[in-house]
Amino acid sequence: MLTEGDKAPQFTIPTDTGSFSMADANGPVVVFFFPKADTPGCTKESIAFSQLKSSFDALNTAVIGISKDKAAKQGKFREKHELTCALGADDDSDICEQFGVWGEKSMYGRTYMGVTRATFLINSDGTIARVWPKVKVPGHAEEVLEAVKAL
Repeated sequence: MLTEGDKAPQFTIPTDTGSFSMADANGPVVVFFFPKADTPGCTKESIAFSQLKSSFDALNTAVIGISKDKAAKQGKFREKHELTCALGADDDSDICEQFGVWGEKSMYGRTYMGVTRATFLINSDGTIARVWPKVKVPGHAEEVLEAVKAL
């Protein structure tokens, strides 16, 4: 997994509403990776970031959630929960791998490959300012917003 001080990958990713490109960001970027659209933890996390979108916007900070789901599924997820943050579809690229959040996981004794819930705060110069590995959802979006304010 990438760490603080590393250069963030410069990526362009399809979203449910078009595409998102790091090159187009005019300030810091928050990238939160989540395992699967429309599951309980991922829904709570995406709603929390969506509720704070205007606060991130006021700090000139882009926020994008990324999973291995297809763009169409991200769109249904957005509509169902009235999400406002960008949702990237990494189903046909390797952005999760570039950030180091794709790997072996286990649940109920079964091993499988999946996305680790993690968040990266990237400075406007493309350097990773802060990393939250193995995110616990309650209060996380608020903690990320405070970190952006401290930049």
